[in-house]
Amino acid sequence: MTWSVISQAFALVFDPYVLWIILASALFGLFVGAIPGLTATMATALLVPVTFFIPPVPAVAAIVSCTAMAIFAGDIPGALLRIPGTPASAAYTDEAYAMTRKGQAEIALGAGLVFSAVGGLFGTAVLIAFAPVLAEVALKFSSFEYFWLVVLGLSGAVFIGASSRLKAVVSLMLGLLVSAVGLDNPGAYPRFTFGNAELMGGVSLIPVMVGMFAVSEILRYVTSTHPPPKFAAERIGNVFKGMWQLARKYKVQLFRGSVIGTAIGIQPGAGADIASWITYAASKRFSKEPEKFGTGHVEGIVESGAANNSALAGAWVPALVFGIPGDSITAIAIGVLYLKNMNPGPTLFINNPQNIYAIFLVFILANIIMVPLGWAAIKVAKTVLRVPQNLLMPVILLFCAVGSFAINNTVFGVLLILVFGLLSFVLEDNGFPTAPAILGVVLGGMLEENFVTSMIKSDGDPLAFVTRPIAGGLAAATLLILGWPLLARLARALRR
Repeated sequence: MTWSVISQAFALVFDPYVLWIILASALFGLFVGAIPGLTATMATALLVPVTFFIPPVPAVAAIVSCTAMAIFAGDIPGALLRIPGTPASAAYTDEAYAMTRKGQAEIALGAGLVFSAVGGLFGTAVLIAFAPVLAEVALKFSSFEYFWLVVLGLSGAVFIGASSRLKAVVSLMLGLLVSAVGLDNPGAYPRFTFGNAELMGGVSLIPVMVGMFAVSEILRYVTSTHPPPKFAAERIGNVFKGMWQLARKYKVQLFRGSVIGTAIGIQPGAGADIASWITYAASKRFSKEPEKFGTGHVEGIVESGAANNSALAGAWVPALVFGIPGDSITAIAIGVLYLKNMNPGPTLFINNPQNIYAIFLVFILANIIMVPLGWAAIKVAKTVLRVPQNLLMPVILLFCAVGSFAINNTVFGVLLILVFGLLSFVLEDNGFPTAPAILGVVLGGMLEENFVTSMIKSDGDPLAFVTRPIAGGLAAATLLILGWPLLARLARALRR
């Protein structure tokens, strides 16, 4: 049975049409990721309208290929201009730029390219190994377990991934409020519709994503007063020279970055951005040469570069198994899966196993072709980075508007992207993270549905939420995360 499914998956992926989609999406991801301000999440949001017109496997393949390339491509302007192309590259931008100023641009960019591919393959191996096993466990889940799983994901996003917990909570509550709009609730009662028939069906996830990640960036560009940056490197040599020696010298850092990145990616709401910062900090903390960090030292780039792409694959574990996004990219991907009738969850592994194996193959293929395509992108970096943004931004806004209109063929979708784009711009401008808001929109309905179902099952007895073994374990993990700041403060007080 398994070999039959794998052969079907190979036939699905190595179809010339699917390969063409993967190549085109990869090139698009490289272009968007290399332009400062155009994030990997924005690239994914811009691809969504295209996925309406293609079958399920190539639609998911487009998202996987695009995001893998965009995360790496963010390193290019970081090293050459000291402006990270994506937030995931921000942790080691100063390090890479310092190397470029020392005439080592090819080493900085080569390390980012090669070790991103290695980290991505490691994360893919974890996805292949653990997703099917977790799917078997998930088949035993009831509404009690799913309730705690959603609460665990939401609390993790707030208390692990945010610098200001209060602002993260406010952002999360806004997302949960948006998810409550419409008739899609256990009582089928119209909430927050204000008599508008368009809001009866709720707020569609795709316009929210496009608005918060694409339109907000356009508004940020319009209001920016920074002068155009200058290149730090006139010439880039052989980016692969010395990479094998670096892999041998920093093998522990490479492995540690891949492991930490995958583990953080699996945690709902974390993603590549947080993985990058944590692994860079860990690299400096455990380095034998911490004094070299910040002066143009490649060690942190090796570890953080591996963590970026391993976190991408890790984020797909909860997305595919439980329908809970590991990051903002998989939140968009979940929306595409629902559009294509590939509803995420454990039954996906039973009803459509060939599609799951096809996704695994796409991850492997995307990380392999990253090396030659990334090399080509580095070679043409100066041309790509000189595309005038005052021409690029209106084109992107047009794509956003057309894509949002195409969802329901109504102007209301265009209005939504403008509203949420403005909301995201105001939130981020005041230090409020958008990731908790996105998770609130995605998981709010699931949270309410499983809570109400569980209360009906238990006849209103709250103890039923912790009496089942798996539910009790998830409840303990959730309470540990929620109580961790208090426990940490208590431990510091006792030490003093």
